Amino acid sequence: MTNAPHLCAPPDVNKGITLDTYVLEGMLGRPDATGVFTSLLNQIGTAIKIISSRVRAAGLADILGATGQTNVQGERVQKLDTYANDVLVNVLGRRGHCRAIASKEMDEPKLVSADVRARYIVLFDPLDGSSNIDVGVSIGTIFAILRLDAMVPGETLTQQLLRPGRELAAAGYAIYGSSTLLVLSTGQSSGVHGFTFDPSVGEFFLSHENIRCPQQGNTWSMNEGNRSLWPEPVRRWNDWIKQPRDDGSVYGQRYVGSLVADAHRTLLKGGIFVYPADAKNPDGKLRLLYEANPMAFLFEAAGGAATDGTRRVLDIEPERVHQRVPLALGSADDVHVFSEFMRGARK
Repeated sequence: MTNAPHLCAPPDVNKGITLDTYVLEGMLGRPDATGVFTSLLNQIGTAIKIISSRVRAAGLADILGATGQTNVQGERVQKLDTYANDVLVNVLGRRGHCRAIASKEMDEPKLVSADVRARYIVLFDPLDGSSNIDVGVSIGTIFAILRLDAMVPGETLTQQLLRPGRELAAAGYAIYGSSTLLVLSTGQSSGVHGFTFDPSVGEFFLSHENIRCPQQGNTWSMNEGNRSLWPEPVRRWNDWIKQPRDDGSVYGQRYVGSLVADAHRTLLKGGIFVYPADAKNPDGKLRLLYEANPMAFLFEAAGGAATDGTRRVLDIEPERVHQRVPLALGSADDVHVFSEFMRGARK
């Protein structure tokens, strides 16, 4: 098994390769990138800086705890959920580059520009892992960008964004941990790149160029507290992954409980993250548009894989804005084995 992450040596941030520079010079795999796309990424970066600042001061301000409301998912809304959502809505609503937004915290998509030249739709989970805010666990923001190359007459806003993940123009996430890191990709040809925020300068600097997820890892990540609710194929796979391999090596369990934190570790170090369907959530728990698609897009661009157990996540045709799916993502070999168990090819 591969123990070390497949990363190019991080470039020296003193070279001044900022997110702006990386996009403008075509190093993100978009030599045809327009000023509009660059500006949109900058807007997302600005929103992440604002959210990061508030997250780091959460214990010093009256923004911890729940609002007393529930969102469309039936989940308790935290004060920072609302704050992060408002920041993204307000920032993306400027400049007229973004046509519409859709959020895990909003009942319906929102039109933010009536200008027909606004071609981008941004979908986001404003603060993933928010149930862990009060205990200081890493949380993050997940986003996906769709580009509307042509407007279809009579097509509703919801119909415009119900597109499979393979059609995304870009996806990424920010993780608010020991540092604030923005991980971004525009597809397999461009790779996945990480930019670390330097608060003393106020810029994101390239710190992880061409992130590659190892072909096979040595950790697995899932909530075993739900074992009694799992379908039998998931239990068989779970039993299998706990057994020593022929060489005596074993997989270790790592589980934080924030998708963005568990996925980030898995992307860098390999292994597999699994949130399967169960008796309580027969359609899965994670949202296709805001969580599964952007993460699957990133993992595939980094050489990994993502499945709902039987299908490639990026090929799933969305039917609803808040559609949920089972999700397994990580190292290609580890995801392949999981899929074999789900298909009944392994016992």
